Amino acid sequence: MAKFVLAGRADCPYYAKAELLADYLQKNLPDFRIHKITQHPDIWEEWLKDLCKKNRWSHNKSPIIWRELLDRGGKGLLLGGYNEFLEHAQLYYGVTSSMTTELMKRVAQENLGTHIEKELEKESLKGLVNPLQVWITSASSLACYHLIPILTSGEVFGPQMEISINLFDNKHTEEKLISHKQEAEDLASPCLQSVSICTQAEEAFHGAHVIIILDDHVDKEINSLEDCIRSRAPLCQLYGSLIEKNAHNFAKIIVGGKTFVNLKTALLMKYAPTFAHNIIAVALGVEGQAKAALARKLKITPSCIKDVIIWGNISGNNYVDLRKAKVYRYESAIWGPPHYSRPVLSLLFDREWVNREFVVSLKTLTATGRQFGGMLAAHSIATTLKYWCHGSPPGEIVSLGVLSEGQFGIPKGIVFSMPVKFENGTWVVLTDLKNTEISQQVMTRMANDLIQEQLVALGELANFQPYQSETDLNQEDVKTTLPTKNDHQERRKVSDDYKDLFTHLMPDDEKDLILSDGSEGKATEQ
Repeated sequence: MAKFVLAGRADCPYYAKAELLADYLQKNLPDFRIHKITQHPDIWEEWLKDLCKKNRWSHNKSPIIWRELLDRGGKGLLLGGYNEFLEHAQLYYGVTSSMTTELMKRVAQENLGTHIEKELEKESLKGLVNPLQVWITSASSLACYHLIPILTSGEVFGPQMEISINLFDNKHTEEKLISHKQEAEDLASPCLQSVSICTQAEEAFHGAHVIIILDDHVDKEINSLEDCIRSRAPLCQLYGSLIEKNAHNFAKIIVGGKTFVNLKTALLMKYAPTFAHNIIAVALGVEGQAKAALARKLKITPSCIKDVIIWGNISGNNYVDLRKAKVYRYESAIWGPPHYSRPVLSLLFDREWVNREFVVSLKTLTATGRQFGGMLAAHSIATTLKYWCHGSPPGEIVSLGVLSEGQFGIPKGIVFSMPVKFENGTWVVLTDLKNTEISQQVMTRMANDLIQEQLVALGELANFQPYQSETDLNQEDVKTTLPTKNDHQERRKVSDDYKDLFTHLMPDDEKDLILSDGSEGKATEQ
């Protein structure tokens, strides 16, 4: 059997003429087979040069024709160009070509168009085949360990979406990264195409479609709040430059964890300005803690509580708003179908518990230096990603840290947790919610701390001065701990003059705000 390969520049008239002759021979001769290769004119010369070098041939024109001595891929015997192929066809098969010059040129242009269409189709298919590149920073952490099986389950990105997970961390964590990699592979998930490890900063975020920023390690002892804040800036600057350089154009960047989450999100927006619109901070962890505290009081499961809103600093001075919160499937004298709900505040008759114990317990859970458990951090990140990709449940309010544009009277330019919904691959701030006003004092307290964090991190302010109302000034100073090295060392030394930023989720004179709708048992509006 005669097996020939015909290769040429896609717009070459002589390739078109040789192609017509080869097709005639293949159609009429049972033992004649032809394999055709076209190359774009821009890369033809380089491709031909490499081919001839590999096979030790001497040829510099289009087309080039050779005979395969083995099945496809074996080293072939060079026949030559169009003239040599025509001579071979006349000598061995008694066939010649009668194509006119005008027809040759027209077919050549058609070949070029077809070639371009096929290349575009290949690129399109390649995009469907290539997995979603997911990068996780601080990947030796417990949060990452719990996050991997959720990401590979198909629940977040969809069961048909293949993903490649890239674990990024410091060189000294490599042993733990290898352990995470092996366990992830052992899951044998059909959604997981590969797991890789990266410990070289310059290689980070290459081709990333999704970047998950977890709480980072700080390698030196930090003795003051200001030093703790400033320590975040260099790493965010590094991440920002790498994201700008290596990440996919439409990469989604999500900042989770419990250490200066709003600040890190704002710094990443500054250092990766191209992606600023696609960087968000996860607030569902704090939201989940609030729901769990309410559920224990009401003796229901936390999943029955919806629409708790977290305002402000996710990892510090925030405000938990229950005015829109609802309870579903609550067992009482009043019962309804699954979609029936009741305002949370209409079921909480113990105002002292709401005003004191609930506030204090959440203050303790959300104070800076208090880390989320690995499961909570992983679940809140995965849920936020799932909503981002597929939309949040219809009618449900989600808390999210995003860049303020002045909504709700929040100062512009700071990352602030506020109520949103996810739809069509993005989020929408729910500015049309009624009865969500926050007093000026509460807003000032939260915004002031966030603004000062940024100024200290950027070196524009030497000392952090937490906002204090007249009520605060009459209270005793309270000390707190700060995150420094890692999960076990993140609570070490603080400056003696540092005052607790988070003495209350809300000041005493604002306690009625949380009860403004529910105290009279009224249904809330959305």
